[in-house]
Amino acid sequence: MTAELRTEGISKAFGGVHALDDCSLTVAEGSITGLIGPNGSGKTTLFNIMTGYERPDSGAVYLAGQNITGASAQKVFGLGMGRTFQLTRIFPRLTLLENMLVAAKPSRERGGLLARAGGTVDRRRARELLEFTGIDQYANALAGTLSYGQRKLLELATVLAADPAIVLLDEPAGGVNPSLIQTIAARIRDLNARGTTFLIVEHNMEFVMGLCHQVTVLDYGTVVAAGPPEIISTDPRVLDAYLGAALDDEPSPDGADA
Repeated sequence: MTAELRTEGISKAFGGVHALDDCSLTVAEGSITGLIGPNGSGKTTLFNIMTGYERPDSGAVYLAGQNITGASAQKVFGLGMGRTFQLTRIFPRLTLLENMLVAAKPSRERGGLLARAGGTVDRRRARELLEFTGIDQYANALAGTLSYGQRKLLELATVLAADPAIVLLDEPAGGVNPSLIQTIAARIRDLNARGTTFLIVEHNMEFVMGLCHQVTVLDYGTVVAAGPPEIISTDPRVLDAYLGAALDDEPSPDGADA
């Protein structure tokens, strides 16, 4: 299976609020692509539509040339697309190793990294993934005792249990200390060098510009720019989107919100 992901003309409204409007983008196979934009620009809604958690009002989603529009999250996962969430989804009362084994269960039928012939879970491989993400020393600790950054790494490890061809990361650097941000970036580069494709939503511009090959910018649910980081970082439309958002967040002169 190839790992190209693209959307064509995706629109989505919640009541009278248009979260996405004719949104089209392409994530090339083998790339690390960033998806950026001000708060409320539609990034997470687009993620949810691509991964089966929301249905678009119009438009289409294609994975490896296959139309997956409206497919369930479980089916999308089974086709080789994994994702993380802005707020980590782990089992805090289970150990890290137990979290890995739970993550392995849905992948057994498709021969994921944690599956052996006959469906016996490979604990050794689970530990290898924990080691790869740098948290193997906590394998027998409760996941709820981890720092926020370590939880992000655990969530990444659980996603990798299914051996996805493409991974969507929702703010992997958000709320994470600088040293762990570097660890996360290094793991993404390692995986990408081995063939994994990434689409990353992130507000940390240093992280995005230093890691991604291509960057797509959303503003008010519409793609306003797409290209390599060095071009995007100086694009007037991008600067206007971010500066406009910053001004919208400024308090009014009398101290009340504008």
